[in-house]
Amino acid sequence: MPAALLLILLALLGAPLFTIIASSALLGFYSEEIDLSVVAIEIYRLAEMPVLLAIPLFTFAGYMLGKCNAAARLVRLTHALLGWLPGGLAIVALTACAIFTAFTGASGVTIVALGALLYPALAQEGYRERFNLGLITTSGSLGLLFAPSLPLILYGVVAQQLGLDQPVSIDDLFLAGILPGLLMLVMLSIYSMMQKRAPRAPQPKVTKEEFLASLRESAWEIPLPFVVLGGIYSGYFAVSEAAAVTALYVLVVEVFIQREIKLKDLPAIIRESMILVGGIMLILGVSLASTNYIIDTEVPTKLFETIQEHVDSKWTFLILLNIFLLILGTMLDIFSALVIVVPIILPVAMAYGIHPVHLGIVFLANMQVGYFTPPVGMNLFIASYRFGKPIMELYRATLPFFFILMLAVLIITYVPGLSLMLVE
Repeated sequence: MPAALLLILLALLGAPLFTIIASSALLGFYSEEIDLSVVAIEIYRLAEMPVLLAIPLFTFAGYMLGKCNAAARLVRLTHALLGWLPGGLAIVALTACAIFTAFTGASGVTIVALGALLYPALAQEGYRERFNLGLITTSGSLGLLFAPSLPLILYGVVAQQLGLDQPVSIDDLFLAGILPGLLMLVMLSIYSMMQKRAPRAPQPKVTKEEFLASLRESAWEIPLPFVVLGGIYSGYFAVSEAAAVTALYVLVVEVFIQREIKLKDLPAIIRESMILVGGIMLILGVSLASTNYIIDTEVPTKLFETIQEHVDSKWTFLILLNIFLLILGTMLDIFSALVIVVPIILPVAMAYGIHPVHLGIVFLANMQVGYFTPPVGMNLFIASYRFGKPIMELYRATLPFFFILMLAVLIITYVPGLSLMLVE
């Protein structure tokens, strides 16, 4: 008990997360009189996971896309494709942000890169400022369920280390996220189409020439998702190989063909992207040791027995899980939440008969909403800094989006077929 209090005190004092996790593992093994070298052995297991290569490679590709004009080209192309719809520009913003976030990860890059383009464009179209702020802040995490989202890969990596009876394939997670992700996009698009706009001058329609010009301009980016997903599901690439192809493709296109990134800028981009990867790997490494201790001491089994005394139905368990994950998403970044919480709740959820792939989609859908949930949702602070607006104004702006996406989360939670339809 004193050791647990000490760890809590260190966390409150701002000690790095990986030190808290590593200390808990060391103290746990020490109390069980197990040789502490097991912690180093568990950390070394990272080197034996081929799929982990995908994390730095996809992250590097995402940072490259964030540093060039790919965002502007994506907005122009989606506007040419969807701009004719009622509420077309808002739907363009949602779609472009979701695609961009899928490749760049939930790191705030989407709000910074696309916000400068979309915020004034939405205002020019006559949308209210509060709606514009809410849409862009919300959309900063909207693509988490679409491949090759880094959190999807990380959930698969953590789940695979638990030795579950039902294996969790990253390919299956990529498929499982498609329909739930589209549901969120459609619900927000319908809300956007219902928005009243201020009177404005008639805007020129998208012509055939503009459509073809946007296609030509984006000719090098358009094949990217088809290369990644087509390669994986056709069996030509493993996930790690798809990540290598993506990184190489983006590097060649942006440095040597588009020439929007100079060779001298590459070291800074590599350093910036690998700082994020290093943090994830360090937390993941010590979490493997912590997870091993949790499994050895049967923590999930004891937790399930305790919960089962009060909760009989898996549906009640799921609603309680949603509340827990939503609160968790406001306090922890998604990568820390994945490696700390998944090893504990996944075996418990499976004991209630919940498919591990479905749980992964429910987990990430909740964490996506947590990114802009008060009081400490990360996207709120990024948007506040980016647009120079008070946090309270952003709280109010995101409320309608919050309720719409929470309804989507409930549908995803209680209709497991939505996640598993393409998998099974």
